[in-house]
Amino acid sequence: MSAAKTASGRDDRDDAEPTLFEARYHPYRSLDERGFMIVMIIVAGISFVCGLAFLLMGAWPVFGLFGLDVLAIWWAFRMNFRAARTCEEIVVTPSLIRLRHVTPDGTEYREELNPLWTRLNRELHEDYGLQRLTLEMRGRPYVIGSFLHTAQREELADRLSLALNEAKRGVVRSAF
Repeated sequence: MSAAKTASGRDDRDDAEPTLFEARYHPYRSLDERGFMIVMIIVAGISFVCGLAFLLMGAWPVFGLFGLDVLAIWWAFRMNFRAARTCEEIVVTPSLIRLRHVTPDGTEYREELNPLWTRLNRELHEDYGLQRLTLEMRGRPYVIGSFLHTAQREELADRLSLALNEAKRGVVRSAF
């Protein structure tokens, strides 16, 4: 999962409860801040040169419209970077599933589910693959991985399914 930093396996932090699955993922963005600045300099430069040409021809309102285009592109990129602040975390232990979702504005939602009563639902589309992934407990669905690509969502579903099955089977503990 390239957009997700995942860790799977047993992690005995406090020797009481092993971690069966742990994942933290963010939306993928191919353009970083440096790339954004380069794109904006190029767009502003082209708009300025084209606007200057219209200004010299006497069509001065067009010069301002080119400025509005640059402003609209800048605003769209800013909204994209704001949306990239979204984050989801899933931790599965034998007795608890912890879900944490952070929205772009920083609002945090936390849920704790019992893995014995939780079901993983996959909504498959014949042509497009896995479209929606939910954890459902007592009839309430919790959507996970909504911003992931289909292949990443399928990988998350497979790994989460294994962890849930292991939690439902019970963890074997040694007497030593």
